[in-house]
Amino acid sequence: METTAEAQLIGPLLLARGTIDRSSALRADEQWLERAWSDPATRVLVIDNGHTLVRRTGDEVHAVLYTTAEAPPGPRFLLGVEAGVAYFAVVAPLPGIPKGDVNGRVTVPMSLRDTPDGQPVAAGLRQAGGLLGDRDAGLLVFAVALDAWHSTHQYCPRCGAMTTVQSGGHVRVCPNDGSQHFPRVDPAVIMLIRDEADRCLLARGPQWPEGRLSILAGFVEAGESLEAAVVREVAEEVGVTVTRPRYLGSQPWPFPRSLMLGFFADATTTTLTPDAEEIAEARWFTREQLAQALSSGELRLPPRVSIARRLIETWYGGELVGDW
Repeated sequence: METTAEAQLIGPLLLARGTIDRSSALRADEQWLERAWSDPATRVLVIDNGHTLVRRTGDEVHAVLYTTAEAPPGPRFLLGVEAGVAYFAVVAPLPGIPKGDVNGRVTVPMSLRDTPDGQPVAAGLRQAGGLLGDRDAGLLVFAVALDAWHSTHQYCPRCGAMTTVQSGGHVRVCPNDGSQHFPRVDPAVIMLIRDEADRCLLARGPQWPEGRLSILAGFVEAGESLEAAVVREVAEEVGVTVTRPRYLGSQPWPFPRSLMLGFFADATTTTLTPDAEEIAEARWFTREQLAQALSSGELRLPPRVSIARRLIETWYGGELVGDW
């Protein structure tokens, strides 16, 4: 069953890109951080609830970056350095963008392709992650992940005291017991399952509308290997036994803090018994059946920014249409 396509994913994993040096050795150097913040060459990415400003210029989409003098006030995190230029993230309302609803969220366009040329608009990773260049995509993923962690881990898990931010935004320290706390990452396996006929297994959760299918995924449990998590999750979710989990690649998925680890695995049974709490529908597809379902509009796949889409296209052997 193993094919040449397994050796390399089709195209880049769009949220696993980046060009900057994360410069971890500089994070604790307060004097360097202040000098960098005072440097007119330094650039700042503003983050608001997982969104930033981007600007379309022709067919290209770029993140809007500010000087430190232009950036709004707010908590700031060092993202790294590239070619002598320091990059920070600042958590603050997006300049010039009104809040879109009563919950204080910004209005995000459905498609950046349709936005006015040169006009800054708010976008998150789902809208912009696959359109940004390598540097800007890496900056945005990093900033969104740090912001999500800070917004939910303000208190010491030992004593409940409010922690202070140190090391350029990469450590929170308890003032009572001195304990240090670091950004949390939750590993999750995501797996494309194939049977002996080389059919692909796709499914959807109960919260998804009909026609929106993807591959299976689940969080790695404490004390569990990645391979064991693949086998367990497939058995729990659809009642299928699998063997030979094979790692293909990973990418961050900061919604809010996951790291998606992609696998292929082979099914030794094919009878589907979905767990009703986890799976509303599960089906086996040949390549021809999948292409036909996508062409007719019966089925839609995860967006190109996701590792799920890359794994499906790796099995299929080429690009597919029909995004969510």
